[in-house]
Amino acid sequence: MLDADLTTPPTGEAEEDLFHQLFRRHSSIMLLIDAEAGIIAGANPAAAAFYGYSQNALRGMQIGRISSQPGHEVLHELQRAQEERRNFCVFRHRLAGGELRTVEVHPSAIDIGSRPLLFCIVFDITERQRALDSLRLASLVYQKSSEAMSVIDGNGTIVNINPAFTEITGYTEAQAIGRNIRMLHSQRESPQTYARMWKTMARDGRWQGELWGRRRSGQDFLLSLTLNSIYQPDGSIQCNVGLFSDITKKRETDELIWRQANFDTLTGLPNRSMFHDRLQQAMLKANRGGQQVALLFLDLDFFKEVNDTLGHSVGDRLLQEAARRVRACVRETDTVARLGGDEFTVILEELNDTRSVERAVGNILRELAEPFHLGTEQVYISASIGITFYPADGRETDTLLKNADQAMYASKAQGRNRYSYFTTSMQEAAQLRKRLVTDLRTALHEKQFRVYYQPIIDLGSGRICKAEALIRWQHPVRGLISPAEFIPVAEETGMIVELGEWIFRQAARQAGAWRVRHDPAFQISVNVSPVQLQREGINHESWLGCLESMQLPGQGMVMEITEGMLMDSSRGVSSQLLRFRDNGVQAALDDFGTGYSSLSYLKKFDIDYIKIDKSFVQNLAPGSDDMALCDAIIVMAHKLGIKVVAEGVETEGQRRLLAASKCDYAQGYLFSRPVPAEEFEQLF
Repeated sequence: MLDADLTTPPTGEAEEDLFHQLFRRHSSIMLLIDAEAGIIAGANPAAAAFYGYSQNALRGMQIGRISSQPGHEVLHELQRAQEERRNFCVFRHRLAGGELRTVEVHPSAIDIGSRPLLFCIVFDITERQRALDSLRLASLVYQKSSEAMSVIDGNGTIVNINPAFTEITGYTEAQAIGRNIRMLHSQRESPQTYARMWKTMARDGRWQGELWGRRRSGQDFLLSLTLNSIYQPDGSIQCNVGLFSDITKKRETDELIWRQANFDTLTGLPNRSMFHDRLQQAMLKANRGGQQVALLFLDLDFFKEVNDTLGHSVGDRLLQEAARRVRACVRETDTVARLGGDEFTVILEELNDTRSVERAVGNILRELAEPFHLGTEQVYISASIGITFYPADGRETDTLLKNADQAMYASKAQGRNRYSYFTTSMQEAAQLRKRLVTDLRTALHEKQFRVYYQPIIDLGSGRICKAEALIRWQHPVRGLISPAEFIPVAEETGMIVELGEWIFRQAARQAGAWRVRHDPAFQISVNVSPVQLQREGINHESWLGCLESMQLPGQGMVMEITEGMLMDSSRGVSSQLLRFRDNGVQAALDDFGTGYSSLSYLKKFDIDYIKIDKSFVQNLAPGSDDMALCDAIIVMAHKLGIKVVAEGVETEGQRRLLAASKCDYAQGYLFSRPVPAEEFEQLF
């Protein structure tokens, strides 16, 4: 009911009574709102049921309480709608339980009593609004999506497309709509592929996969496509909706990543990861067929020299050409891989005997021995190859690789440019070497080494004027170990750097003592490993500082180097040798005559002494070839201002012949074996 002052009919009781009956009984939500106070003056039962309040609770309630907006804004909006002759306004109304509903309010101004009222019919349009919002969102997604969308009828004719379709394919709406979807077909895909796709669509109403398509420009592209059928209520197909994206660049990137992960970027051969996978597959295949697999481990001989002397760019071209040659020597079904550096592997599958292996290995050795023409450079190398078999030599990939590696080292030890088969003795040698490495580290820590000295005699006066320092290892279990056994291991592991510095300090200290007690010009020579210079392992400040702290002039020490070290023209080797020369340390060229030195190198490095190798001395006889060679070396050296030391002198006859040829110095068992410092003292 309305307030008493509102029930007094200004225009007649019949009219007011009719309004009240309609207001109370109508199923529509109806409100009477005081246009000045902003309160609800009346609400019908339908309004009470909708808002969840009783009619009495609604009557007198501020309009802002049921609206998401303040009351004055609601009144302003309603009044403006009337002024603009709009039929309705849309608000968000809050129910008694707190739920918000979207409503459409149709206001009309009426006069009942003395106050202006707004008669409002309220319609709940929440679900309709949600549907419209959903439709609007779908349209927005359709238009703004980066994924191409198309609607296709049952005959394959394009009915609609979105902008992304145009962006990817190059076809505008005008060019695409009405045409068959076959316009996107690429010749990269067979007709059977499309037939299978539509057969699946007919059966399942859905297809998903990757296909090659063709743009309007004629360029092929890879697309990831999803097709779905939309059905009529009677089950017939209304249309098909296609969604696709261009994944060409993604596929290219994925393939690049995969290739980089599995193939060597320099040579294009499989890398270590792919090699292990291929070897495992070959082993599985061999198990099924009862056959053998041969694994070849190949190392390029003299590659480091080429890389150091001619530069890395030439070295890279050499590796590329070597890879091509090796690949050409085996079958398409075989695998050639690069493990790194100058190391390659070859997997030979489906073997019935070893003859095919030897044939392939022989071809590889011959091909790699041919000259490499690299720009303006012509380079010669060779290869050392180790061979092992599955399953005879091992059943694990790591075991086979280790076996082949050991066999390859055996080939190098035998002179290179050859191949060796893996044997159990190699495994034993490898185990022995492993123990030797461990013991060598312990020996360095526990100082198990001693320095022996062999005298060098002045052939003119017969007195001891120099000595060569030679290292000895007193193993606590094995006793005295030959340097020939442990020095190569020390060089391979890099321990020669620490060992070399220890020897230098011991020899320098001894040279200082003997210069004080016996001869102010006494010298001690120490052997320097190529590894020390190539790896720049010598700490010049430490070595020269050692001499300074002992007040020993550089002339008290001689560095013995090999002929091969002179041939290494890398800047590191040259600078290190010359730096010692600048500080007075003299240089002796060991084992002269067994290598390939040239006279220019002798002068370039200002060599002080040449040591004639003992192989020329041991068979000395008047008129012999060895005597002629020794005479020639002595004359040549003296012409260049270089002193000569003859090694391996064991007989009085050898001494007399060398003295007659004016050889300057000699050392060998005739005078003394290498002895500890305390025994050397007695020789003076």
